[in-house]
Amino acid sequence: MSSLKAAIVGLGGIAHGKHLPALVKIPGLELVGFCDLVLERAQEAAKKYGQPGAKVTTDYRQVVSMDVDIVYVLTTNNAHAEISIAALQAGKNVLCEKPMAVSSAEAKAMVDAAKRSGKILAIGYQNRFRPDSRYLKALCQEGEFGDIYFAKALAVRRRAVPTWGSFLSEEKQGGGPLIDIGTHALDLTLWMMDNYRPRSAMGSTFHKLSGDPHPANAWGPWDPSTFTVEDSAFGMVQMDNGATILLESSWALNTLQIGEAQTILCGTKAGADMLDGLRINGERLGKLYTFKPELRSGGAAFFESDSDDDPGLAEARNFVAAVKGEAQPVVKPEQALVVTQILEAIYESAKTGQPVYFN
Repeated sequence: MSSLKAAIVGLGGIAHGKHLPALVKIPGLELVGFCDLVLERAQEAAKKYGQPGAKVTTDYRQVVSMDVDIVYVLTTNNAHAEISIAALQAGKNVLCEKPMAVSSAEAKAMVDAAKRSGKILAIGYQNRFRPDSRYLKALCQEGEFGDIYFAKALAVRRRAVPTWGSFLSEEKQGGGPLIDIGTHALDLTLWMMDNYRPRSAMGSTFHKLSGDPHPANAWGPWDPSTFTVEDSAFGMVQMDNGATILLESSWALNTLQIGEAQTILCGTKAGADMLDGLRINGERLGKLYTFKPELRSGGAAFFESDSDDDPGLAEARNFVAAVKGEAQPVVKPEQALVVTQILEAIYESAKTGQPVYFN
């Protein structure tokens, strides 16, 4: 399989900011289909990134009937499952952006569709491909930390509410910072722990700052009347083996401790965090230590290779290689399903005030 054909469904910010710039760098990948509800967006993307004669449409059903190997689903969250399942049933491999879906039932249906089709389904958790994440994962696999029994998943912004598109719509997105950026931090943490068996979850969501008419927001003021999702959310997850995970997420919070897609791991042999670069901590020969690995590539004057350090490009390369049968996908849909199940449980617990137990 020397070359592949791909189509894009959804041509908003994530398509232009992450996927399209990476996909055009992959030899042998031809972008031949572009779909968006706004026709002009599809036309502009096809002109800039597409092959000559690339098809343009506003109907994803036309995309899944195209002669393509891959469909990238980059739409609002509430459309992820419907489009991904249709593409899988049509015999296409699918990379769907995070979060996997707005409910665990939809996410499970996506996993089932992938199994029935025999095609590859992956979810856009590109933070796994960062140099610090890859290094930390390697240490986890080597047993550096022993039994990881406590962890934090951090996705905290002080004032960075996305005010474009449909981010503030609960109907289209399924939630606010918890499902938007908290999902990245939780995915990283579960992946490092290699623990996907949750026992229970409790959570709280808040709408405390969303009504502020002068928010000092990084992306400008929002309309409080359309801010229907939470501005911050917090959860506690207990795993079957007793390990505990705390999840913190916010778009707007009065705090100075900020950071996104970060994890803190505490194990019986050592610990790690991403609060000031990647730091490993522990005890050796009766003394405490802190170790900061040098993760920059390159090493020659005037030369710095960024090919391995761009997580979006690394993610794109891994998925294409997996479709070609040359690699295994780093992100497995069964893992993303557990992330969705936990997020859903935190939202449910926030509504009821009660813990949610997993079967």
